[in-house]
Amino acid sequence: MGATNERNDEASEAPRASRGCYWAGRALLVTALLSAACAIAPTPVFADEDLETNLKRLVEVYAHLEDKLAEPFDPADAFYRGAIPAMVRTLDPHSAFLDPQQFESLREMQRSTEKGFGSILQLMPGRVVVLQTLLDSPSARAGISTGDELVVVNGYRLTELSIQQLAQLLGQSRQNRVELLVKRPSFARLIPITLVPAEMEDPSVQSKFILEEGVAYVKVANFEATTAQELHAAMEGLGGDDLRGLVLDLRDNPGGVIEAAVRMAAFFLEPDRRILWIRGREGPKEEVRVPAGMESYRFPVAVLINEKTASAAELVAGALQDNDRAVLLGTRSFGKGLVQSVFDLSDGSGLALTTALYQSPSGRTIQRSLGDCREFQLAPCVEPETQTYKTLSGHEVPGGGGVEPDRRVYPHNYTRLEAFLEQSSAFFDFAQLYVRKGVEIDDDFQATSALLDDFQLFLSERGVRPTLSDWTAAVEHVRWNLRQEIFNLTLGVEKGDEVELRNDPQVKAALNAVREQLR
Repeated sequence: MGATNERNDEASEAPRASRGCYWAGRALLVTALLSAACAIAPTPVFADEDLETNLKRLVEVYAHLEDKLAEPFDPADAFYRGAIPAMVRTLDPHSAFLDPQQFESLREMQRSTEKGFGSILQLMPGRVVVLQTLLDSPSARAGISTGDELVVVNGYRLTELSIQQLAQLLGQSRQNRVELLVKRPSFARLIPITLVPAEMEDPSVQSKFILEEGVAYVKVANFEATTAQELHAAMEGLGGDDLRGLVLDLRDNPGGVIEAAVRMAAFFLEPDRRILWIRGREGPKEEVRVPAGMESYRFPVAVLINEKTASAAELVAGALQDNDRAVLLGTRSFGKGLVQSVFDLSDGSGLALTTALYQSPSGRTIQRSLGDCREFQLAPCVEPETQTYKTLSGHEVPGGGGVEPDRRVYPHNYTRLEAFLEQSSAFFDFAQLYVRKGVEIDDDFQATSALLDDFQLFLSERGVRPTLSDWTAAVEHVRWNLRQEIFNLTLGVEKGDEVELRNDPQVKAALNAVREQLR
């Protein structure tokens, strides 16, 4: 169903049931269905006689199934997997009925924790290697360490699986007890290990460091209840008001809790500045503004977005752009600007409904059009792509759903050799061999010309002999990737990620945008 994997943007209590919500029929299940429907829809959208006619038709269909069907059927399945999801599916792609198991999964996502084993893994075709284990995690307590390779997971040999299959298997495995066979460097035999998953913190701020003197980089991966506090702590740890600038990375951020996004946007906006509009089906639009007395950061900001930046992340980007507070770089965002209210039903199931649309401060509707101008029955319709709006200073920004960056900047375009090396395990395998030599690695370590020569020899011994032109075009990419993998295995994944981000063309462009603002 469309929204089973979506984080709800706004939770609210179910309204009280209204009169006229019971239809006497043969099946008690129908009564339960109608009671749930009335609990979430106190104001009928059509006349009472129309409602009565449709409910009677539903009861008649159920009666024929019960009496005439050739084989017995499961009534719960008929409603849980048939009637109710089908009814909700006619509304819009993001409204959904959630059975008790799905609803509990949604609650898990809201708790900022998830079950897992506390290990950071590198996935390659047919291979899974441990890069790092988290302190006091199930993996650490079981003795799993950096460089260990998972060979068998719950009886499945990993050598036969693609990266997508590996990701799916590992995702399923972390929900329950798992049996592993682990290959360890310098050990002749496979090591059997049993892991039991535990609740692990899932922080929103996943990377933070100083790009250059006074300019910080912060990656916000999603929006949870604690995201604003996490960002504030990260900013203060990097220098707070003494910073000269910030690169805020919202790429691949799927959104989450809207309240956290509002608090985060307020960190960078003056009091009483508009953050967003909320447009429902009836009544005037509501607006959300920065609270009076709010102290904000004043340094220049550049924000990175892409086609996977969605929902709450788009609202932050749109608020900063419309208030001329930040330069946006990257590619157009996804375009999901729905108010999703989640209602508890009596049997432990839930209903996620689209109850309104979000708009940026200039009035742009964040939600992209899904083809029908009447979507969500919210008027006026989502604006066409050609409509434009103006920021606080009068700068024009396009509508049409999503957020268009001020400057389009694309990810690195891989050469043929770079793509091959990325898809193979060449960088990682070479890094493992290099680290085993016992070379001392610190923050100043660089991939020297001698190291590049050794890597070329390593490739040649494995039948990979690039032409001079291919090697020349890829050599800088090779240099950075070797440094990253060696850091992963010695100084930790956080340091390895920092190396990767420093060489990211979009991050480099954002840093230049901050420098321009400083000038």
